[in-house]
Amino acid sequence: MEPVRRFLRNRKSLERRVRDLEDDIQESRQLNLRLAELCDVMMELLLPAAQRDEAEIAEILNRYRQDIGDPLSWRR
Repeated sequence: MEPVRRFLRNRKSLERRVRDLEDDIQESRQLNLRLAELCDVMMELLLPAAQRDEAEIAEILNRYRQDIGDPLSWRR
């Protein structure tokens, strides 16, 4: 009976570990998406003024702020 109990304990432990890893992977995906969006914002802001599309910059910043909040809100 002990081998069966050990097997069931290990299985539950492995299932819990897999769930934790899946949660970590999802969090990593979300962080990578935010980083990609931030890189898009930075690329637009680093373009020379003549090449900038101000409407697109405003749209990108608006989407970014809606996703994670306004990073400059502490200044207000």
